Amino acid sequence: MSLVNQLIAAIFAILIGLVSGTLYIMSESSRSILQDQLESHAQDSATHLGLYLGPYMAKNDSATVETAVNAIFDSGFYQQIIVTNAEQGILFEKTAPSKVSDEIPTWFQNLVVITPPSMYRDVTYQWQQVGKIYVRSSADYAYDKLWKGAQDSIILFVSLSIICLLAISSLIRYLLRPLNKVEQQAIALSEKRYIEQEKLPRTRELKRVVEAMNRMVHRVRGMFEEQARNIEELRRNAYQDNLTGLANQRATIAQLAERIDYRKDFGKGTLFNIHLINLQEINHKIGMDKTNNLLKHLAIQLQDVSRQADQSVLGRMTGADFVLLTSHLNKDQLKRKLDKVDQESRKLLAQFMDTEISYPVIGVGSCECSDLSNSSQLLSEASLASEEAVKDGVLWKEYNGEAKQSVDPQPSDWKQHVANAINQRKIFLQVQSVFNKSPNSMPIQDEIFARILDRDNQATSAGEFINLVKELGLMAEMDRAVIELALQKADTAACPLTINLSHEAVQSDDFIAWLSARLKGKSLAGKILFELDETGVLNNTDAITHFRKSLKELNIGFGVDHFGVHPNGFSYLYSVQPDYVKIDGSLIREIDQNAEDQFFVSSLISVAHSLDIKAYAEHVERESQLQLLTQLEIDGSQGYLHGSPRKLS
Repeated sequence: MSLVNQLIAAIFAILIGLVSGTLYIMSESSRSILQDQLESHAQDSATHLGLYLGPYMAKNDSATVETAVNAIFDSGFYQQIIVTNAEQGILFEKTAPSKVSDEIPTWFQNLVVITPPSMYRDVTYQWQQVGKIYVRSSADYAYDKLWKGAQDSIILFVSLSIICLLAISSLIRYLLRPLNKVEQQAIALSEKRYIEQEKLPRTRELKRVVEAMNRMVHRVRGMFEEQARNIEELRRNAYQDNLTGLANQRATIAQLAERIDYRKDFGKGTLFNIHLINLQEINHKIGMDKTNNLLKHLAIQLQDVSRQADQSVLGRMTGADFVLLTSHLNKDQLKRKLDKVDQESRKLLAQFMDTEISYPVIGVGSCECSDLSNSSQLLSEASLASEEAVKDGVLWKEYNGEAKQSVDPQPSDWKQHVANAINQRKIFLQVQSVFNKSPNSMPIQDEIFARILDRDNQATSAGEFINLVKELGLMAEMDRAVIELALQKADTAACPLTINLSHEAVQSDDFIAWLSARLKGKSLAGKILFELDETGVLNNTDAITHFRKSLKELNIGFGVDHFGVHPNGFSYLYSVQPDYVKIDGSLIREIDQNAEDQFFVSSLISVAHSLDIKAYAEHVERESQLQLLTQLEIDGSQGYLHGSPRKLS
């Protein structure tokens, strides 16, 4: 019971006690008064009858006595009248039973007992005693009056009590509103949301409580913000280039290997090596500060290019070299973007050197990538192409070595085949389990990987069709197909099925409405989970927060995939509040060999646990990785150590 209801109940109990006591006192007082009135009434009646019946009593005229007694008895206010002569012989006696109204409850009669006394009067005539008259009044009238008075008092009490309770309830709720807000603060704090009350109550005690709660919220928020700042600083030192803020060489190579070598879901794309020509000479001519500004400006231009692609990886390899992997395939558009980067860089360098520059200041080498590519080979080919561009004095060279063969492994009607597979729901589902810390434990969840079968009914990798699906605008439709197929398997699955959502799907209001309608009314708790990668969450934080709340109402879990690599950090965790995060494989790949990776992953796990979010590790392939992750208190792991993806049966 809430404090307000307890206070109201206590006040109501006190009111009942007070009114009950008041009613009892009033009833006793009224009963005593009525008892006295009945006594007086009986005495007066005996006196009046004695004055009238004296002569007839002296003559023992019982007929006249009877007539007089009957006349007065018929008024209904008497229970018994007895007339005796001088020798105590009864001249006439009349008795009527007490007839209390049926409207007066028996419990009231038992509670308030009225016993009218029998009063008598000695009757004399001509100075001689001629007899006695005994009169007992009826209690019917007294009970009737007393019951009506009690009813009026009860009605008045109930009416006043209701009015008082409403008034007191409103007053208490108004006074205790700060406590309700304190409760909301406590609940929000448990969910790692920080709310401070700006308006303080006037009541001294409540004001102190609110001020104390505000101080606690402020301190806890400061602790988490400091923790986040420390981890962000660690990220910058370990994985970011100090000058440009881009991923450094080690982080860039790890992310390229993750996307191209391991996940093989990038699809077709282009890898660029952008080389700033004659960096040492430029540094000698314009100085270090201006050279650094030129490099920062070049990095900003490349960031603009990378943002215009659906997916990309951008980093600084060496002092003069940048690497960009982009899914953008239109060469004419890419040429215009690179021309703009060169023109902007040339313009800034001309300002620093105070002279016109008519030749390219960057040399760009590129090579095409696919799901069959190798990240190390691509880096080498792009670097060779950029060297040729610098040597030939041109902006861009595309690698086309003799060993490089552009072979399309799929038939010409592959596009139609992919479209038909999605529209007809002929999608092959594979799963890979997430295990609870060790290979021998029970799986926590099965992550679904969507595959399309080729003409030979062999499952193709995501890289072979994902770009084509995007080109056809069928990413959201493919997500619908996967969800429909997964829902058919959910009831019989050994553990919850995890469905990855695409960026295109979560950005579509129609898709979200369709998904909500599809999930509504179904009992899917512990059967279905949804995931979205960190980039998708950061690009649509408000929409994902709303979507997360909708899933929570349906008791459906939500997680963040590829956690910990986005340069914008993880402040979104406070608003989205996912059930779990999967730490990106690029941070796990060398964790058993690199102290920086160990410390950074440990910090990510700590942040997740501080928010009551479980942390899983992706792409665990070696026992040494798992042992170290277990020491870091990871909640689960996923990777080839536990087994390769298998058919969802």
